[in-house]
Amino acid sequence: MPEGGAEDRGRFSFALAMAGAAVLIVLAGVYFWPGRQSPVRDARRGAAVFGPAERAYAPLIRLEGIGLSRAENFLHQEITTLSGDAVNTGDRAFRDIEITVEFSDDLHQVVLRETRSILTQPSADLAPTERRRFEISFEHVPRSWNMQLPAVRVSGLAFAK
Repeated sequence: MPEGGAEDRGRFSFALAMAGAAVLIVLAGVYFWPGRQSPVRDARRGAAVFGPAERAYAPLIRLEGIGLSRAENFLHQEITTLSGDAVNTGDRAFRDIEITVEFSDDLHQVVLRETRSILTQPSADLAPTERRRFEISFEHVPRSWNMQLPAVRVSGLAFAK
């Protein structure tokens, strides 16, 4: 009889370990779920921030010609691409500009919010009066999206030195 009890404890321990692993996988999935907003990056590393100076300058960055396109990739996944131009109408150059894109549903509730950098060439700053084309791809836009242009706003800036 003691041998059967040890075998039952072994099965219970294995089942408990599997349940714990499943909980960790679910928590990791929630943490890394597409559309989760990224934390603000630190300015000491040269990344975009949104302090008082950046907030005051943000209206001078115009986002023009915003458009959407949808295509299927080789894995038969629907990819939504947002493209447009960033125009620096101010008098300072930028090393990085971040925008926040918000997709909404029919009830005007945000179903996807992502923050992305739009200056992809780190060596080329966006000078005053300069225009730069950008493209951002989204692999997982929720089905509840209302198929309208998303709201797009500047949410981070890094001034060039």
